[in-house]
Amino acid sequence: MPLIQTIAPEEATGELAKLYKLIEAMWGTVGNNAQLVGVSPELLRQQIDFIKFYRNHPTLSMPLLAAIRIMVSNGEECQFCIDYNTGMLINLAGWSFEQVTEMRNDPNAANLPEREIAMLNLAIKAIRNAHGVSANDLDTLREMGWSDSDILDAVNHATRMLATDIIFNTFKIGDYQ
Repeated sequence: MPLIQTIAPEEATGELAKLYKLIEAMWGTVGNNAQLVGVSPELLRQQIDFIKFYRNHPTLSMPLLAAIRIMVSNGEECQFCIDYNTGMLINLAGWSFEQVTEMRNDPNAANLPEREIAMLNLAIKAIRNAHGVSANDLDTLREMGWSDSDILDAVNHATRMLATDIIFNTFKIGDYQ
């Protein structure tokens, strides 16, 4: 059981019930992760908007974004998020479990194009040592065709994943899958 009281979809009313219906339409179910964030309906609405933005991102691919989430969650030991995003890479991107494991051990082994591996590494670096990110890091990405907007969006995605991991670990979401 999580350390915070959640509201099941069948018990939701008002704005929360509407948000749960939207989530169910998007994903087919209202997962424990949505129920946890649903404790604060406004935060859940913001999370839905965040997901919509990245789900349709014009340049950051789904595999790259899932890889960013796994690598951030790997560092935070958020097994719920690691498992969820591993499933996405296997079921939606055609990766093997071994490919995900290799990436978790070495991001440079990710089953991504070289330019996406470079973006993945920058996002990881930003999470682990933000002060260590340099103008040269950004110039390298720009030379590979990434825009400043792409770079900001990737780092933002990583930092939001870090916040999500902290929330999920704090309230023990992995303990009630």
